[in-house]
Amino acid sequence: MLGDETMHRSRKAQKKEKKAMTVSLYGNLFFVIVELIMAIITSSQAVLLDAVYDGVEFFMLLPSIFLIPLLYKPSSEKHPFGYMQIETLFVVVKGIMMTAVTIGLIANNLNLMLHGGHLISFQSVAYFELFACILGIAVSLYLRKKNKAMNSPLLETERKGWEIDSIVSLGMTVAFLLPAFLSHTQLSPVIPYIDQIITIFLSIFMLPMPIKTVITGIRDLMLIPPEQETIEDIKNTVEPIIGIYGHTQLYYDIVRTGRKLWISVYITFDKDTISLSRFKIIQARCIQALTEKYSDFYFELLPDIEFTGTEIEKLEV
Repeated sequence: MLGDETMHRSRKAQKKEKKAMTVSLYGNLFFVIVELIMAIITSSQAVLLDAVYDGVEFFMLLPSIFLIPLLYKPSSEKHPFGYMQIETLFVVVKGIMMTAVTIGLIANNLNLMLHGGHLISFQSVAYFELFACILGIAVSLYLRKKNKAMNSPLLETERKGWEIDSIVSLGMTVAFLLPAFLSHTQLSPVIPYIDQIITIFLSIFMLPMPIKTVITGIRDLMLIPPEQETIEDIKNTVEPIIGIYGHTQLYYDIVRTGRKLWISVYITFDKDTISLSRFKIIQARCIQALTEKYSDFYFELLPDIEFTGTEIEKLEV
């Protein structure tokens, strides 16, 4: 069995995660307010896309901060997998909302293009997006640094969101400076459509992330084994250790709930008997090797005992 230090993170780590999420929360709130103001002033659909996206992020991030203490509660008979699936469910709901918002904005901008597009204050938007890009990079780097030791799916989702926001803002900065060069060229009729073209392009670029989040989350909720890459990595980590002691067969039962991996390895040894102390040594070495790669997991090594007909008869007697 894992010790308390392996099974559950410290209260200090919980506070660090909550603090990092709070920084992201206030950053989102600031962006939502400023982007809504800019969207109204400039009538830019691209800025509105940012505002709506960050608005959804904010309203989904707010309750997640209160979820963090729950995620650190230990497993129990009532909750054998702890409360990690609440985190997964939360991430899935967030992914569905982001997907719906993105598709809705694509449809809205296609409609605007069919009705002739519209002109906006391109230069003002360009400067604003440059500011947004710099601030987004700062928050993303902060979350990356904080999450190195925690490996939190919530923080990682937030970090990816800020990272994508920064890339998007940089692209928008460049794109919204284009009209200044196109106004006296043969491409000037395209200018009223630039805002919608950029918005649709960015929406399509951003769409795979929430869809992937939803698919991964649903797999975890259904207790389907994680991606093959993770399974192979676990096998490559524990098999060389177990192989030293000799075995005839290994069977893996691996699931993921939220940020936590649950790993059960059923083993049949070459010899009929193995001492309990040696069995515990094998498990301890497997745990030590896995700790170097995964920060939050439960590992158990179980003997897969095969009885012969004679042995079964003896047990029945």
